[in-house]
Amino acid sequence: MADKHIVDPHGGKLVNCVREGLTQDPSAVAIRLTERQQCDLEMIAVGAMSPLAGFMGEADYHAVCDSMTLTNGIVFPIPITCAVDDATAGKVSVGQKVALTDDQDRFLGHLTVEEKYKQDKRKQAGKAYGTEDGAHPGVKVLMEEGDTCLAGPIEVAVPRHEPLYTEHRLTPAMTRAEFERRGWKTVVAFQTRNPIHRAHEYLTKCAQEITDGLLIHPLMGATKEGDIPGEVRMKCYMVLIEKYYHPDHTMLSIMPAAMRYAGPREAILHSIYRQNYGCSHFIVGRDHAGVGDYYGTYDAQKIFDELPEGGLKITPLKFEHAAWSKKAGCMVSGKTFPKIEGDQIFLSGTKVREMLKRGERPPAEFTRPEVADILIEAMKQ
Repeated sequence: MADKHIVDPHGGKLVNCVREGLTQDPSAVAIRLTERQQCDLEMIAVGAMSPLAGFMGEADYHAVCDSMTLTNGIVFPIPITCAVDDATAGKVSVGQKVALTDDQDRFLGHLTVEEKYKQDKRKQAGKAYGTEDGAHPGVKVLMEEGDTCLAGPIEVAVPRHEPLYTEHRLTPAMTRAEFERRGWKTVVAFQTRNPIHRAHEYLTKCAQEITDGLLIHPLMGATKEGDIPGEVRMKCYMVLIEKYYHPDHTMLSIMPAAMRYAGPREAILHSIYRQNYGCSHFIVGRDHAGVGDYYGTYDAQKIFDELPEGGLKITPLKFEHAAWSKKAGCMVSGKTFPKIEGDQIFLSGTKVREMLKRGERPPAEFTRPEVADILIEAMKQ
């Protein structure tokens, strides 16, 4: 990548579907979007899913499933669709403009329907998620959707009503402008849906050594039951950055995407997002975007080797699992220190949650005490 400018958006151009002053067409059929579809709508509208300017048509849907590209050859790993039930589909004709609303029937924007087609849920599950198991949280959402997809370009009035974290809810155009203001040409993004523990802190700081800046970019859209609430995570991120990161080289912004738990293919999707936000590098760690035991430990890293050359402008930074070594007295990985039985401090997420519920602070080698305090307090409520 040339070092003269911030990385180009995926596909070469940043999409913007937000229309100031847009109001609902009273004659349009209203369609209530699911939580994930609302997240997708916002991500498309602000350009985070560039080059998409709407929900995918049938040819792109199958091309993405089969080859991880759109029909024009641009890399895209997961179908982005507006699926509706049969009753709703029956009210809509190709060529119509439909009004898109949230779960409280508040107007979000319009979709001009260019296609109606049946989605192949079993195919999509097997290709995008690598499993048809209904217990997989992403597959479960897919199977509960309607069977008919409405495809076409969108126009969005406001990305979201009463959005959370407005101070940190920066669009790709905003992050790019801020990187320019700071003089950052190379920026590494860190994806997270959890509080940042010491191993993750270590990865981000390794990445900071080779880039101008770090974008801590937590996913704040739809997640699965049991994940730590967004407001708790934000408190953790903010105190961690304040106490343990350099303010001139660190930035916090949220990403309003839905989590799909699609493992390897979602790692590619997350990279596309961050390229559109202006990042040149992206941290891909152990079991990125995984859930349960559906994916191999480093499958989300290996998939980048399957992409055509030049398919992405962003560079993945592939990290192994890191943990605190008592003998070394620091964070280590399999590349930096030999594995010695009983040496590394490793706690499962379940064990940490049990400790927090009892009001016990996990060891400082695992998490910063300020973060532990916030989590302990949250567990009491």
